Amino acid sequence: MLLNRPALTAVVLATLTVGGTTALASPASAAPNTTPQKVCGSSYRTVNSAPVGSRGTVYLTYNATNGKNCVVTIRNTPGEEIEMSSWIYVPDTGQAAEDYGSYTSYAGPAYVYGKAHCVDWGGNIGNVYVQITGSNCAALKEHRTTTVR
Repeated sequence: MLLNRPALTAVVLATLTVGGTTALASPASAAPNTTPQKVCGSSYRTVNSAPVGSRGTVYLTYNATNGKNCVVTIRNTPGEEIEMSSWIYVPDTGQAAEDYGSYTSYAGPAYVYGKAHCVDWGGNIGNVYVQITGSNCAALKEHRTTTVR
């Protein structure tokens, strides 16, 4: 079951209220762990990933049934809101999708149709940015860049 951000916030707040000091003693337990499949959908399979420094991972997933890619950036340890992003771009078609904002656990999903196309994708957590270009196609060797700003 996928929860939208307001519903997820309500669940976390209810957990904090019921859990009292136990929940406050362990901030990471206040937000549920997630996976790319929980964010993008159960029919999406992880086809590539890149670490975002030591803060988390950005995942590229693909759904063979509908030909769509999905990108999500997931923190290793959920906590206070921090600037995060997930983005994907298909150079052949010009299609792009992104999700930028301040989040406690993950950014995304960002979906594009990418069947039989190379994709550029990436994300950030705080001041650590990851960009992958020429990815998931036989014709090009992908290029990865990590930048700390």
